[in-house]
Amino acid sequence: MAATRTANAIPATLIPGDGIGPEIVSAAVEILDALGAPFAWDVQPGGMAAIEKFGDPLPQSLLDSIRRTRLALKGPLTTPVGGGFRSVNVRLREEFKLYANLRPARTLIPGGRYEDIDLVLVRENLEGLYVGFEHYIPIGDDPQAAAISSGVNTRAGSRRIAEFAFDYAVKNRRKKVTIVHKANVLKALTGIFLETAREVAKRYEGRVAADERIVDACAMQLVLDPWRFDVIVTTNLFGDILSDEIAGLVGGLGMAPGANIGEEAAIFEAVHGSAPDIAGQGVANPLALLLAAAMMLDHVGRLDEATRLRAAIDAVLREDRVRTADLGGKATTKDMTQAIVARLR
Repeated sequence: MAATRTANAIPATLIPGDGIGPEIVSAAVEILDALGAPFAWDVQPGGMAAIEKFGDPLPQSLLDSIRRTRLALKGPLTTPVGGGFRSVNVRLREEFKLYANLRPARTLIPGGRYEDIDLVLVRENLEGLYVGFEHYIPIGDDPQAAAISSGVNTRAGSRRIAEFAFDYAVKNRRKKVTIVHKANVLKALTGIFLETAREVAKRYEGRVAADERIVDACAMQLVLDPWRFDVIVTTNLFGDILSDEIAGLVGGLGMAPGANIGEEAAIFEAVHGSAPDIAGQGVANPLALLLAAAMMLDHVGRLDEATRLRAAIDAVLREDRVRTADLGGKATTKDMTQAIVARLR
């Protein structure tokens, strides 16, 4: 899985992951090699593979590697059920303060229900209802008769994610940012997010337009008329739900890359799971991870290589019509890898 190193290769951590992870990561490395091997990989186990070796899905060696490189490409990681292990993805976000989750969605295969989708969701990653402040209240003989969960949104955190979204819009020549909230009901928890995002939006007047949507209206309009949206910025729980809805507009999670970005590091990933039911069969779709690698190239300023990679993917899907089974084709992971490599050479 090791890539050929070039003189200007950028150090990065590579996490093969679980299930289909090693297969799609291997495909991504082979394709990036054909692109010129822009990264010098430090390969580190995580998830179930790390538990078998270190007793921890996020061993210290992996954390040290990311702390050193500040950059990672991650295959899907499995959090064991039971055993006291917290979500490995949540732990990574907290460990490196990865406050921004970036989820772009673009139509890759024409002819579907939705054409020409090109939108981006920016999700706050560290606050909201996912902080996990939960407890039970006993009533009578039932020690878990009621459950209480508290969410936390701070003005500083809201400002930081709003600035990220508007800066992203300016940098990528986007026209509008939509602030998504539920301040009509959760007046404090999402009200502070809405008020702060409005303040940030004022600073970008004349450069980026801004509007607002209540989250349920946004969910409906994404189905009815997704083309009205450009960049969406929202809180943690709403972003988690809407990002998967948006992935459905372009073919599902198999086409959905993601990035978790903070001041200390940036981790790029396929957002789908480890798919153990097809692991080892050579039929996994590597596109989500490849698109995440393109985002990674954008992040480090290798824009020409990112453009070449996306163009090769588009050509393979649209012109060569090489597609895995989940996309209605018969190609294996190897077939798709070789077709993209051929387009890059």
